[in-house]
Amino acid sequence: MRRACVETTHDDASTVAAALRPDNTPSMSTSVADDVVRTVVERETAGGLQSTVDDYVVNLTVAETVARTAREHGHNHE
Repeated sequence: MRRACVETTHDDASTVAAALRPDNTPSMSTSVADDVVRTVVERETAGGLQSTVDDYVVNLTVAETVARTAREHGHNHE
């Protein structure tokens, strides 16, 4: 079994993690502690691990962008 752990820091980590969870596969687990999103990926092969982590990073980028946009939009309309 191959394993990768990705930890990222966000202003709204809970929102980012919630946006990621629907795309997680059974081989992934995501948790939040303070401002850190931690996702562990386990796959049988190195190639499978790489593909899953690549997909996760794309999803993470989108989730962070959406969370940031929502945060900024909310501040602009208060």
